[in-house]
Amino acid sequence: MAKSKEEKTNAMRILDRMRLPYRVNYYQCDAFTDGMQIADLLGQSYAQTFKTLVAEGKSGRFHVFVLPVDQELDLKAAAREAGEKNVSLLHVKDIKAATGYIRGGCTAIGMKKPYPVVIHKSCMSFEEIIVSGGALGVQLFISPAVFIQATGAKTADIILREPAV
Repeated sequence: MAKSKEEKTNAMRILDRMRLPYRVNYYQCDAFTDGMQIADLLGQSYAQTFKTLVAEGKSGRFHVFVLPVDQELDLKAAAREAGEKNVSLLHVKDIKAATGYIRGGCTAIGMKKPYPVVIHKSCMSFEEIIVSGGALGVQLFISPAVFIQATGAKTADIILREPAV
């Protein structure tokens, strides 16, 4: 059973307060499923569907990285963009305490604290991108410009490239 359209997440309330446009997609999801499985289930493009990863820098500060669901974060590039010596992904058990969101429902919009956000530069090639809406079973369709405005994100090349053989 789909969630009612009246249910607003923190991310939606923030976008509403900022008067920024977005569309919501509710789908059935009772437990964490990775972004590629959700994209497959909903017939969505991997390149247009973005996941949110949280990393901790050597400084102890948190940083948020947003990239296509089928890509892997380049930790060296991420550290460079974050101005850190290195970064490591936050352990799943620590996500809610750091962000206020659960695994699978984590979005860069409306985290507990305003962490620096970097989104992969490929987002700019789409009219809309798909990101988590802040809860399991909720997606936001949002323009990259609106996402950047809402999060203060910068764009960069942060995905891991396989070394040439």
